Amino acid sequence: MEHIVHEERKLSFFEKYLTGWVILCIGVGIALGKLFPQVAVALDQISIYQVSIPIAICLFFMMYPIMVKIDFAEVIKAGKTPKPVILTLFVNWCVKPFTMLAIAWLFLGVLFKGWLPGMEIVKGGAQVELFRSYIAGCILLGIAPCTAMVLIWGHLSKGNDGHTLVMVAINSLTMLFLYAPLGGWLLGVNKMPIPWQTIVLSVVIYVGLPLLLGYYSRKWLIARKGFKWFEEKFLHYLTPVSICALLLTLILLFSFKGELIINQPQIIFLIAIPLFIQTCLIFALTYGLARWLKLSYRDAAPSALVGASNHFEVAIATSTILFGLSSGASLATVVGVLIEVPVMLMLVKVCLRTQNWFKVGVSHG
Repeated sequence: MEHIVHEERKLSFFEKYLTGWVILCIGVGIALGKLFPQVAVALDQISIYQVSIPIAICLFFMMYPIMVKIDFAEVIKAGKTPKPVILTLFVNWCVKPFTMLAIAWLFLGVLFKGWLPGMEIVKGGAQVELFRSYIAGCILLGIAPCTAMVLIWGHLSKGNDGHTLVMVAINSLTMLFLYAPLGGWLLGVNKMPIPWQTIVLSVVIYVGLPLLLGYYSRKWLIARKGFKWFEEKFLHYLTPVSICALLLTLILLFSFKGELIINQPQIIFLIAIPLFIQTCLIFALTYGLARWLKLSYRDAAPSALVGASNHFEVAIATSTILFGLSSGASLATVVGVLIEVPVMLMLVKVCLRTQNWFKVGVSHG
């Protein structure tokens, strides 16, 4: 019964016009960052191990409503179907980092090289060509698979929330082991200082805490009030909370970087092009492979969306530690934030319109 109700979920007012709300909030964030830069700087400095506390609070309220909706019987089922898990791991670690490097080099190192400024001094005093710094930022995005906001995209695409959660857990673990060596190799750095505390803390705050509270509060509420009240009353009032938290996160993110975005719009546009192409390419590749593997739509959609999205918090933190906050690499990771939400919303709509490409029913594991 629970599964059927989930399938019939209608888009809320916020979800229906989400693209418009996103554009509005990005504009509000940039304006606030420009008009009140001291407030943005003060908020941005409230952090632990590079994890922004204001953004962490917003992301918690973004994740909790999704976690509380998850039927953990679905998670157990998703864990028993290896095809979607293997597909996402293959794309995230064997394909995505290398296509990102190739696309970034083609556009920023060859096609757009003449339009980009010359040199910069990065953290530690080394002088590098700016285009190389931008490529480094793109690489850091390409090797950081999404572990938090993808729950929003999977949910909006009416995918299997249980499978998405399994992928979030697996991505978090693989990132702890593969992020440093792969990043070090692709960047040509012998010893890459990886912010382990940032990765662990972000996974705990963005995933662990809302998952724990979601699981226990769901159990307690259904036991006390019954599933009908939980589904029709509690979730009805809770659903807008997730979207509102997403919109507030955007206002905060773009207020922190408002000045930077206004001062360098042409460079941001040039960096955005390879990032946009990479996102669409990885989505199309994963979605196509999911169809070839005969996955159900509810597993195919989150698999493709997990592959396409990035963990920009970790990418920004790493670029800041390696190259400095004002470096070209850090700017490139910020551009990742700039395009992430609008592009992922576009891909969610692609998923919803192509459900008939896949067989309806249980996924093939």
